[in-house]
Amino acid sequence: MTSKDCGSHTHSRRKLIRRIIWSIIFILFIIFLTILLIWAILQPSKPRFILQDATVYAFNVSGNPPNLLTSNFQITLSSRNPNDKIGIYYDRLDVYATYHSQQITFRTSIPPTYQGHKEVNIWSPFVYGTSVPVAPFNAVSLDGDQDNGAVTLIIRADGRVRWKVGTFITGKYHLYVRCLAYINFGNKAAGVIVGDNAVKYTLTSSCSVSV
Repeated sequence: MTSKDCGSHTHSRRKLIRRIIWSIIFILFIIFLTILLIWAILQPSKPRFILQDATVYAFNVSGNPPNLLTSNFQITLSSRNPNDKIGIYYDRLDVYATYHSQQITFRTSIPPTYQGHKEVNIWSPFVYGTSVPVAPFNAVSLDGDQDNGAVTLIIRADGRVRWKVGTFITGKYHLYVRCLAYINFGNKAAGVIVGDNAVKYTLTSSCSVSV
Protein backbone atom coordinates (compact mmCIF):
# COMPACT_ATOMS: atom_id res chain seq x y z
CA MET A 1 0.00 0.00 0.00
CA THR A 2 1.44 3.37 -0.99
CA SER A 3 1.65 6.39 1.30
CA LYS A 4 -1.01 8.02 -0.89
CA ASP A 5 -3.44 5.15 -0.21
CA CYS A 6 -2.75 5.36 3.54
CA GLY A 7 -3.45 9.09 3.54
CA SER A 8 -6.70 8.60 1.68
CA HIS A 9 -7.79 5.87 4.10
CA THR A 10 -7.01 8.05 7.14
CA HIS A 11 -8.94 10.97 5.64
CA SER A 12 -12.00 8.78 4.98
CA ARG A 13 -11.90 7.43 8.51
CA ARG A 14 -11.79 10.93 10.02
CA LYS A 15 -14.66 11.99 7.79
CA LEU A 16 -16.73 9.01 8.99
CA ILE A 17 -15.99 9.81 12.65
CA ARG A 18 -17.06 13.45 12.12
CA ARG A 19 -20.32 12.31 10.53
CA ILE A 20 -21.03 9.99 13.47
CA ILE A 21 -20.32 12.76 16.00
CA TRP A 22 -22.54 15.26 14.17
CA SER A 23 -25.30 12.65 13.90
CA ILE A 24 -25.18 12.06 17.67
CA ILE A 25 -25.25 15.82 18.34
CA PHE A 26 -28.23 16.22 16.00
CA ILE A 27 -30.16 13.39 17.69
CA LEU A 28 -29.46 14.83 21.16
CA PHE A 29 -30.59 18.26 19.95
CA ILE A 30 -33.87 16.82 18.63
CA ILE A 31 -34.48 15.02 21.95
CA PHE A 32 -33.73 18.18 23.94
CA LEU A 33 -35.97 20.29 21.68
CA THR A 34 -38.81 17.76 22.03
CA ILE A 35 -38.54 17.86 25.82
CA LEU A 36 -38.62 21.67 25.81
CA LEU A 37 -41.72 21.70 23.58
CA ILE A 38 -43.52 19.19 25.81
CA TRP A 39 -42.55 21.21 28.88
CA ALA A 40 -43.79 24.46 27.32
CA ILE A 41 -47.09 22.90 26.23
CA LEU A 42 -47.83 21.26 29.58
CA GLN A 43 -46.81 24.36 31.62
CA PRO A 44 -46.32 22.70 35.04
CA SER A 45 -47.89 24.44 38.02
CA LYS A 46 -46.33 24.67 41.47
CA PRO A 47 -47.70 22.42 44.22
CA ARG A 48 -50.22 24.06 46.55
CA PHE A 49 -49.63 23.90 50.29
CA ILE A 50 -52.07 24.50 53.15
CA LEU A 51 -51.21 24.65 56.85
CA GLN A 52 -54.28 22.97 58.31
CA ASP A 53 -53.62 23.06 62.05
CA ALA A 54 -51.02 23.21 64.80
CA THR A 55 -51.07 21.37 68.12
CA VAL A 56 -49.05 23.26 70.72
CA TYR A 57 -47.40 21.14 73.41
CA ALA A 58 -45.01 23.79 74.70
CA PHE A 59 -44.26 27.45 74.10
CA ASN A 60 -42.33 28.98 76.99
CA VAL A 61 -39.86 31.82 77.35
CA SER A 62 -37.32 31.56 80.16
CA GLY A 63 -34.10 33.16 81.35
CA ASN A 64 -33.18 36.50 82.87
CA PRO A 65 -33.67 38.47 80.74
CA PRO A 66 -36.26 36.17 79.09
CA ASN A 67 -34.48 35.21 75.87
CA LEU A 68 -34.60 31.38 75.79
CA LEU A 69 -37.52 29.83 73.93
CA THR A 70 -38.69 26.24 74.31
CA SER A 71 -41.38 25.19 71.86
CA ASN A 72 -42.96 21.98 70.63
CA PHE A 73 -45.59 21.82 67.87
CA GLN A 74 -47.18 19.18 65.72
CA ILE A 75 -48.43 20.68 62.50
CA THR A 76 -50.61 19.29 59.71
CA LEU A 77 -49.37 20.34 56.29
CA SER A 78 -51.09 19.31 53.07
CA SER A 79 -49.74 19.51 49.53
CA ARG A 80 -51.72 19.15 46.30
CA ASN A 81 -50.31 18.56 42.84
CA PRO A 82 -52.54 20.65 40.52
CA ASN A 83 -51.09 19.12 37.34
CA ASP A 84 -53.03 16.41 35.51
CA LYS A 85 -50.08 15.16 33.43
CA ILE A 86 -47.05 15.88 35.62
CA GLY A 87 -45.90 14.09 38.77
CA ILE A 88 -43.70 15.55 41.51
CA TYR A 89 -40.83 13.89 43.36
CA TYR A 90 -40.16 15.41 46.79
CA ASP A 91 -36.53 14.40 47.25
CA ARG A 92 -36.07 16.49 50.37
CA LEU A 93 -38.41 18.59 52.52
CA ASP A 94 -37.36 20.15 55.84
CA VAL A 95 -39.96 21.83 58.06
CA TYR A 96 -39.22 24.38 60.80
CA ALA A 97 -40.66 27.48 62.47
CA THR A 98 -39.42 31.07 62.50
CA TYR A 99 -40.32 34.12 64.55
CA HIS A 100 -39.59 37.51 62.98
CA SER A 101 -37.22 35.82 60.48
CA GLN A 102 -35.30 33.98 63.23
CA GLN A 103 -35.35 30.18 63.23
CA ILE A 104 -36.71 28.98 66.59
CA THR A 105 -36.94 25.20 66.03
CA PHE A 106 -34.81 22.46 64.60
CA ARG A 107 -35.48 21.25 61.06
CA THR A 108 -37.67 18.17 60.79
CA SER A 109 -37.22 16.10 57.64
CA ILE A 110 -40.22 14.65 55.81
CA PRO A 111 -39.47 11.30 54.11
CA PRO A 112 -38.96 11.48 50.32
CA THR A 113 -42.15 10.78 48.39
CA TYR A 114 -43.72 10.86 44.94
CA GLN A 115 -46.91 12.83 44.31
CA GLY A 116 -49.00 11.69 41.36
CA HIS A 117 -51.32 13.71 39.13
CA LYS A 118 -53.90 15.73 41.10
CA GLU A 119 -52.80 13.86 44.23
CA VAL A 120 -52.87 15.23 47.79
CA ASN A 121 -50.28 14.39 50.45
CA ILE A 122 -50.72 15.17 54.15
CA TRP A 123 -47.84 15.29 56.61
CA SER A 124 -47.94 15.77 60.40
CA PRO A 125 -44.37 16.45 61.54
CA PHE A 126 -43.26 17.64 64.97
CA VAL A 127 -41.18 20.82 65.05
CA TYR A 128 -39.47 21.73 68.29
CA GLY A 129 -36.64 23.62 69.92
CA THR A 130 -35.26 23.53 73.47
CA SER A 131 -33.89 26.69 75.12
CA VAL A 132 -33.23 28.34 71.77
CA PRO A 133 -31.53 31.75 72.25
CA VAL A 134 -33.70 34.53 70.87
CA ALA A 135 -32.21 37.76 69.55
CA PRO A 136 -32.66 40.65 72.03
CA PHE A 137 -35.00 42.64 69.76
CA ASN A 138 -37.11 39.52 69.19
CA ALA A 139 -37.14 38.64 72.90
CA VAL A 140 -38.84 41.95 73.73
CA SER A 141 -41.45 41.40 71.01
CA LEU A 142 -41.99 37.78 72.04
CA ASP A 143 -42.48 38.77 75.68
CA GLY A 144 -45.12 41.28 74.58
CA ASP A 145 -46.86 38.66 72.42
CA GLN A 146 -47.06 36.30 75.36
CA ASP A 147 -48.59 39.03 77.52
CA ASN A 148 -51.16 39.68 74.77
CA GLY A 149 -51.92 35.97 74.47
CA ALA A 150 -51.17 35.58 70.76
CA VAL A 151 -48.14 34.95 68.59
CA THR A 152 -47.55 34.92 64.84
CA LEU A 153 -45.09 32.38 63.47
CA ILE A 154 -44.00 31.38 59.99
CA ILE A 155 -43.91 27.65 59.30
CA ARG A 156 -41.36 27.03 56.56
CA ALA A 157 -40.64 24.04 54.35
CA ASP A 158 -37.47 24.03 52.25
CA GLY A 159 -36.52 21.24 49.91
CA ARG A 160 -35.77 19.86 46.48
CA VAL A 161 -38.30 18.61 43.92
CA ARG A 162 -38.20 16.98 40.49
CA TRP A 163 -40.94 16.92 37.84
CA LYS A 164 -41.96 13.74 36.02
CA VAL A 165 -43.46 14.02 32.53
CA GLY A 166 -44.18 10.57 31.13
CA THR A 167 -40.87 8.72 31.50
CA PHE A 168 -38.82 11.93 31.56
CA ILE A 169 -37.66 13.24 34.96
CA THR A 170 -36.17 16.72 35.30
CA GLY A 171 -33.23 17.82 37.41
CA LYS A 172 -33.71 19.05 40.98
CA TYR A 173 -35.38 22.39 41.74
CA HIS A 174 -35.37 24.32 45.02
CA LEU A 175 -38.74 24.49 46.78
CA TYR A 176 -39.59 27.20 49.33
CA VAL A 177 -42.89 27.13 51.25
CA ARG A 178 -44.01 29.82 53.71
CA CYS A 179 -47.14 29.42 55.89
CA LEU A 180 -48.52 32.01 58.31
CA ALA A 181 -49.51 30.57 61.70
CA TYR A 182 -51.44 32.90 64.02
CA ILE A 183 -51.82 31.15 67.37
CA ASN A 184 -54.18 32.75 69.88
CA PHE A 185 -53.10 31.49 73.29
CA GLY A 186 -55.27 33.98 75.13
CA ASN A 187 -58.59 32.79 73.67
CA LYS A 188 -59.41 29.33 75.04
CA ALA A 189 -62.24 28.98 72.54
CA ALA A 190 -59.75 29.32 69.66
CA GLY A 191 -58.30 25.86 70.31
CA VAL A 192 -59.29 22.36 71.39
CA ILE A 193 -57.62 20.62 74.34
CA VAL A 194 -56.27 17.29 73.09
CA GLY A 195 -54.16 16.18 76.05
CA ASP A 196 -52.19 17.34 79.06
CA ASN A 197 -51.08 20.90 78.29
CA ALA A 198 -51.72 20.35 74.56
CA VAL A 199 -54.06 22.55 72.53
CA LYS A 200 -54.92 22.09 68.86
CA TYR A 201 -55.53 25.22 66.77
CA THR A 202 -57.25 25.07 63.39
CA LEU A 203 -55.47 27.40 60.98
CA THR A 204 -56.35 26.51 57.34
CA SER A 205 -53.73 28.93 56.06
CA SER A 206 -52.77 28.97 52.38
CA CYS A 207 -49.01 29.03 51.92
CA SER A 208 -46.82 30.90 49.48
CA VAL A 209 -44.76 28.58 47.27
CA SER A 210 -41.65 29.37 45.23
CA VAL A 211 -39.80 26.97 42.94
